[in-house]
Amino acid sequence: MPQYVALIPAAGAGSRMGSAIPKQYLALLGQPMIAHTLRVFVEAPEIARVYVVLSPGDEWWPGYDWSGFSSKLVPLFVGGQTRAESVGNGLQAIAGELAEDDWVLVHDAARPCLTHALLLRMLHTLHSDPVGGLLAVPVADTLKLGDSDNKVVRTQSRELLWQAQTPQMFRLGLLRQALAAAGGAPTDEAQAVEALGYSPRLVPSDNRNFKVTYPDDLELAGLVLAARRE
Repeated sequence: MPQYVALIPAAGAGSRMGSAIPKQYLALLGQPMIAHTLRVFVEAPEIARVYVVLSPGDEWWPGYDWSGFSSKLVPLFVGGQTRAESVGNGLQAIAGELAEDDWVLVHDAARPCLTHALLLRMLHTLHSDPVGGLLAVPVADTLKLGDSDNKVVRTQSRELLWQAQTPQMFRLGLLRQALAAAGGAPTDEAQAVEALGYSPRLVPSDNRNFKVTYPDDLELAGLVLAARRE
């Protein structure tokens, strides 16, 4: 049976946070944010291994105690300049350990509020899918197309529009092929797979699985995680 592994690209600096350290290491409820992200996968019995792709010069990772995360957690110091490069380098590093039809779940290091329930929904929905897919939420707000002067050009229909999240789950062989063929830097793995002519499946998620991008997002993530503890 194909196995499931997680791949967490965490080589970025997170410049929009305006922090002196990479945002994945910012404190969230007394731990680095990435610890919350990794814990969901490490504690999920369905996930065989959790690979975290770090910058070759990462000086923060060794400063934390990761012993409580079990041997499932494997750091890879092969991160690149872009997300796509980091994911590609990570896949190359683990290719010898996996079969071509094993499932790889790529998840943002800065999405610390993923739940095991959402993870299970994704696995159950996609385990027999011929392509794979991603967590996503239907767009709820009215969308406006603006010009260079911040003037409204037109209102965009939100019908059938979804906001992409992670994890994004594809078989190792297809994902490696897609990233190798992708021109430029795809913003997510699904875009690279789409460019090969495939149609990834959208798995309904919820808005609490958001990406921490700005300082206010970190505060909101703390509220979400604290509420779960209660």
